[in-house]
Amino acid sequence: MVAVCKGAAAVGVCVGYSLLAHLAAAAPAPGLLEAAVAVAPGLALAFLLAWRFARRPLGLALWGAGCLGLYGASGWLVGHYHWVFLLQDAGLQVLLGLMFGRTLRPGQTPLVSQFAALLHGPLSPAVARYTRRATWAWTLFFAAMATLSLLLFWLAPIAVWSVFANLLGLPLVVLMFVAEYAVRRCVLPKADRAGLWEAFAAYRQSSGVVRRAH
Repeated sequence: MVAVCKGAAAVGVCVGYSLLAHLAAAAPAPGLLEAAVAVAPGLALAFLLAWRFARRPLGLALWGAGCLGLYGASGWLVGHYHWVFLLQDAGLQVLLGLMFGRTLRPGQTPLVSQFAALLHGPLSPAVARYTRRATWAWTLFFAAMATLSLLLFWLAPIAVWSVFANLLGLPLVVLMFVAEYAVRRCVLPKADRAGLWEAFAAYRQSSGVVRRAH
């Protein structure tokens, strides 16, 4: 129940921020509030890193200095905060694509195969082939998302780009999960149908066990 609540809270935060980001990006008169929405995720991540830093006071001091620096550059930031939104969206897509794609190199185990092995142990040739192709599919999906984001930012009005980046991004990822699940049901036997989401959950559970053991 706790895990479900945490998951629901995380989804709520993501959806809420996506709506705020769209309103900020498409605002007819950009201001400091809209710029603050753009930099909020970066500041939140930096704060978490500073809090977990071995020298916490130093980390928090550096974080505070960074906040002051951003405030000092607020005039420039208000005029360019759309680029921050682009960096967040396209940058995340590129990082996710690299996360999957780098495991397709010779001698590497495809990422989806790694997740599947957590659930099934050694993979059959059919499952190994499928999970490799699934890794390719996710790599190409995130590459296409990043490319389309860049093209829309360059060629379309910012409001149109924002609809794609902030409002359609998460639904498209969910649609990709659904499509992958449908394909998996068609090509794999029932015993081997656990997908990327279930494997990722198993990975998180196994990681938690390892941390508790230490």
